[in-house]
Amino acid sequence: MGRFRQSYRRLTERHRKPLVMVRLLLLAVVLLAAVIVSIGLGSLRVPVSDVLRTLVGLGEQKYELIVYQLRMPRIAASILVGAAMAISGTILQALIRNPLASPDLLGTTSGATAAVVAFITIMNGQVAVGWMPVVAMAGGCIASAITYLLAWRGGSSPLRMAMIGVSVSSAMGALTIYFTLAGPIYLVSQALGWMAGTVYGTSWTHVLYLAPWVVVGGALALFQSRSLNVLELGDRIAIGVGMRVERNRFLFIILAVVLASAAVGIAGGISFVGLMAPHMARKLVGNHNGAIVTASALLGALFLLLADLVGRTVFVPLDIPAGIFTAILGAPFFIYLMYRHRHG
Repeated sequence: MGRFRQSYRRLTERHRKPLVMVRLLLLAVVLLAAVIVSIGLGSLRVPVSDVLRTLVGLGEQKYELIVYQLRMPRIAASILVGAAMAISGTILQALIRNPLASPDLLGTTSGATAAVVAFITIMNGQVAVGWMPVVAMAGGCIASAITYLLAWRGGSSPLRMAMIGVSVSSAMGALTIYFTLAGPIYLVSQALGWMAGTVYGTSWTHVLYLAPWVVVGGALALFQSRSLNVLELGDRIAIGVGMRVERNRFLFIILAVVLASAAVGIAGGISFVGLMAPHMARKLVGNHNGAIVTASALLGALFLLLADLVGRTVFVPLDIPAGIFTAILGAPFFIYLMYRHRHG
């Protein structure tokens, strides 16, 4: 009977791998299609055929400025920020073994937001783009370190980290409000718009500063996905197979913090992407974190890209922050997850 079960699992896994690859490929195709559509839509519409010709260098000169300088940087930033938040959420959900985990859970995004708002206030709005991810990472790391240290009792219990993380997030939120009110009045609207989560005004400079963090961080998460699988099974099993649990957990937390903080440094408080994308990825590709990281990155990029597309096209001439739409979708999703896991 045991041999039969093992054979059945191997057969199922063998047939599932091609299916997972097909689904990941379809996600990539959908994201590519969304990019092309997003480039064409705006106050001045560019036909899809002209978008494609411009992308391969055969388009008319009047479209080159629109495509390459106005829309492509914003689209690229949306993809990078969405992917970073989603991968960070995937790591934290696996580490903490909590389906409600997200980059907000450890106080990461709240700490990063507080640090950037404080930096903007202190610098009187004169902030270089390159410093934003660095400052955000410093704030995210400080908040996460406070959570980790307060949760330490001879080890870092996932439950204690989750509960203390909520408190740290609230404290960082209060700090953000203080610096917002303490600054000059003309910085308030700038800070509030950024805190809502937006890629408005991003340029290729923003993309170039963000891309290395997301690419390297995403690659590390993918290559270390087997270790993440073992940690997700619980500390006893991880220790039993010879893993240094606290060391690996700490390194994964740092990775999640860096990804989320870098994204916050460029786009502000984008919420719920890190919660929704990993859940949907698991439904599509199963429970192996290597596939989940890839699918989650694609879904997170797609979510934020579509949210930004709606924000800049549906309410013209207003440009609504993408974070508002992710929150509108994410809040009901969060309530649904709480209801579903109410007995967990």
